[in-house]
Amino acid sequence: MHDVDLSFLDLPEVLRFVFYPRRDFSAGAGFTCFVEVGGGVRLGCKFYACGGERPAILYFHGNGETAGDYDEFSWLFTDRGINLFVAEYRGYGLSEGSPTITSLLRDAHPVFRKFKDVASEEGWENLFVMGRSLGSIPAVELAYHYQDEIDGLIVESGIANTFTLFLDLFGVRVGGELREKLEAVSNKAKIKDVRIPTLIIHAENDTLIPVSEAVELYESSGADDKEIFIIPGADHNDLWFVAGEKYYEKIKSFIERRL
Repeated sequence: MHDVDLSFLDLPEVLRFVFYPRRDFSAGAGFTCFVEVGGGVRLGCKFYACGGERPAILYFHGNGETAGDYDEFSWLFTDRGINLFVAEYRGYGLSEGSPTITSLLRDAHPVFRKFKDVASEEGWENLFVMGRSLGSIPAVELAYHYQDEIDGLIVESGIANTFTLFLDLFGVRVGGELREKLEAVSNKAKIKDVRIPTLIIHAENDTLIPVSEAVELYESSGADDKEIFIIPGADHNDLWFVAGEKYYEKIKSFIERRL
């Protein structure tokens, strides 16, 4: 149902509205690794280890970010006993190629396999998938396909009506049969079949992705074990700072209760 060909969206006039790639990449903390995703393209990812026999998050970052940006914040996860693996998209950071809707979804699968390989090598136990904003798309994709291999899903500032919201935000109007096709492969549609523990985090005053999207994701989730955490007074890009310690403690408590 959800494996629909979305290549019709891979048009320059659409992609320039959806993706904001940055090419800089920090060589600071953590370990850099590369993932072969086909066609000779490699994605640059980073992981930050706190030790074996600890849980790990495969994290898909937001738009306009790179994996290297998390050099600054990774300790807020590792100090809480959580290993962090931050995935890239094509055209971001050290990653090769150019981003498309198709590659955003397809590349998530080899990235997940690489994450599992690193987890096995490092001795990490209990694997979680998390996506922020744009990253909610590959995160929900993986939770839908691999929930027998994942212990929980975390969505921050996520999108329920995935592609239609993006297009509506930027004035690209679609309707009729095309809109129905897009709705059928949305995060909201996929998460109905996701039954692993799920945490939805969102800013109350998000001016880019309305908090109503978080409520739709929560209500649509097929998980019996699910939570929603709305951060009062926060917007899309200051959510971490407004929530402060509560943000990281919420993630830690969600993970620890499922170990």
